[in-house]
Amino acid sequence: MALVIVDKAREQPTEVALCDSRFSLTWPVLNDALNRVANGLNVFELGAQRRVAVFAENSVETLLAHLGGLLAGASTVPVNFHLNAAELEYILTDSHATVLLVGPENLERGIAAANAAGVSTIIGWRCEPHPNVIPWSEWMARSSAAEPSSNVRPLPNLMYTSGTTGQPKGVDLPPTMFAGGNSIEEHFVGLRANRFTKFATHLVVGPMYHTGPLNGFRILAVGTPVAVLNKFDPEAVLAAIERYKAETSLMVPTHFKRLLDLPPEIKARYDLSSMQLVAHTGAACPIDIKHRMIEWFGPIFLDAYGATEVGTTCSITSNEWLEHPGSVGRALPPFTALIVDDQGNPVPAGTEGNLYFEDATGRGVVYPNDPAKSAKAHLRPGVFTLGEIGYLDNEGYVYITDRSSDMIVSGGVNVYPAEAEQVLLTHPLVGDVAVIGVPDADMGEAVRALVVPQDPANPPQADDLIALCRQELAGYKCPRSVEVVSTIGRNAMGKVNKRNLRAPYWEGSRTIG
Repeated sequence: MALVIVDKAREQPTEVALCDSRFSLTWPVLNDALNRVANGLNVFELGAQRRVAVFAENSVETLLAHLGGLLAGASTVPVNFHLNAAELEYILTDSHATVLLVGPENLERGIAAANAAGVSTIIGWRCEPHPNVIPWSEWMARSSAAEPSSNVRPLPNLMYTSGTTGQPKGVDLPPTMFAGGNSIEEHFVGLRANRFTKFATHLVVGPMYHTGPLNGFRILAVGTPVAVLNKFDPEAVLAAIERYKAETSLMVPTHFKRLLDLPPEIKARYDLSSMQLVAHTGAACPIDIKHRMIEWFGPIFLDAYGATEVGTTCSITSNEWLEHPGSVGRALPPFTALIVDDQGNPVPAGTEGNLYFEDATGRGVVYPNDPAKSAKAHLRPGVFTLGEIGYLDNEGYVYITDRSSDMIVSGGVNVYPAEAEQVLLTHPLVGDVAVIGVPDADMGEAVRALVVPQDPANPPQADDLIALCRQELAGYKCPRSVEVVSTIGRNAMGKVNKRNLRAPYWEGSRTIG
């Protein structure tokens, strides 16, 4: 198979290709491991959609599972490792996954969800022995190390976004983020267009259930060494940059904030001169945070604004940003940015309105299992919104000023309030509730519940409500605070204007609310 990894294994047999805090794999060892994962997966009946779910924290094995799945012609489903068993069961069922790969931290939840969803094949690494789980080491040992066929058709990841109606929605990695091709060889040719492949070691610092950090396995496939940070820790990031002489990474504004909060003596301790490019995404970056990061690291940042459903719609370099502070950049092909009023009519430059994008390919946003949600995102065919308010300047730079959708972006993670609201309404002392995002210095936004009690004289306790949510939902979806209010302003049709509810908290803030 004419893949770069094979060439690297032959030409640079002692160079470390992939590592985390536990393991380091040279190119020959990586090549052998990937062959075994691909061939091992192909032993199983993967079903018509060939879906393989990965429910694990960051590790060498997590990356091997995704890249090996790609080589097997499987569509891997990255699952948020914070989810509870019921949430995972829904994704396994909705995605039609036939195999579940789990790490040791997720074993019990993985087994419970797989059993409930009817997934009979569970493979676990570094896990305690369990009769329903195939040990990763044994599975790898008995899998063939022969080169798998490169003529298989590569399939995109199936990503899950938070759902406005209370359930996550599956979306195929879009063409702007997936290299496509009719064979693995064609796919790898497309992967070489990735800007990160022009540099040396890439450092993964974010959780690998997000599209950005998953970029690590794509660039590894075409010969860029990758170091995986098991969990984000600000000093550990600096130490890893120095240790691996990392040249690229991808972060979110919360990462920037935590790095900047380090004491000056720790920030000065590490050599960061190897860094050449840091992409950042996930949320609008506060202006002062961006300025301070550029002053520290240099003008090496690339803001990629977009969404899992469509990929990057706008981009801006540090030098451009310094001339247009606060902008998320200009639209990238095949997208064109549009600002329209509530009736869908274009508005002049500098006028705030609803931010839409026109996709020249006509695709727009596609949720395979939810055509109604796909339609709701569109103004007309091929013209879609990511649910935000903003304006264009005379040069076509996009500025985000608010959010028209209910979505909360906390620490770079999308949270839709509907799931927490549905849980909170089951509490006997809750009459009505609205969940919103409020400013948070660390996370950008924090989840807050505005609760109308059934009896104003006997309101529910905040700790009880938060605990109730944590019994039913992953922690990041749950309110961090609760405020008892007399009304959430439902209109005659029962609708709540979340933008009005957010406004008092965000007054004077430099970030969106």
